[in-house]
Amino acid sequence: MRLRFEKPARLYDVCGESVDVKNGVVSAPSAVDAAVGLVGWLVLCFAAAAVGARYKPGAWYAGLRKPAWNPPNWLFAPVWTLLYAMMAVAAWLVWRDAGLSREITLFVVQLLLNAAWTWLFFGLKRPGLAFVEIVALWLAILGTLVVLWSVRPLAALLLAPYLAWVTFAAALNAALWRLNGAPGPPSTT
Repeated sequence: MRLRFEKPARLYDVCGESVDVKNGVVSAPSAVDAAVGLVGWLVLCFAAAAVGARYKPGAWYAGLRKPAWNPPNWLFAPVWTLLYAMMAVAAWLVWRDAGLSREITLFVVQLLLNAAWTWLFFGLKRPGLAFVEIVALWLAILGTLVVLWSVRPLAALLLAPYLAWVTFAAALNAALWRLNGAPGPPSTT
């Protein structure tokens, strides 16, 4: 089915999927293109997770004094798995609507900051430096959420749990830093 329009516009079909309007003709991306794009965003987001997974909590983290509200270690993997999947879908939705845009650039920046936090906290064992970085990450996520809203509100909503979790993670990072004082030089083991 083809609809004709006088000027280009952004349209959404009945399922909320964006459709392209070029030369007054509405066309949707092919299912194959959409699937390949989604797989690409999943790979990119889980690549960031893989970078973080290189740095395990280990004995150093086990030995830290923790606040009473510190969650059990088993909770982190399923939460982050769900969050990375939601991040990928959010990026994919915006990429389908806006292409490689400033919104996608900001998304990639926050993804890089996300990957860097684990290295700073667990790799270098520097909770203070990691806290400064997680504040920058939080601001980048908030900025990403705001700009994604202008392109695709659903994409922004998909990032809301991520922002909430990073808010919690920042509070936990600050508490761990406060409870354990300034660290010494990183261990070589």
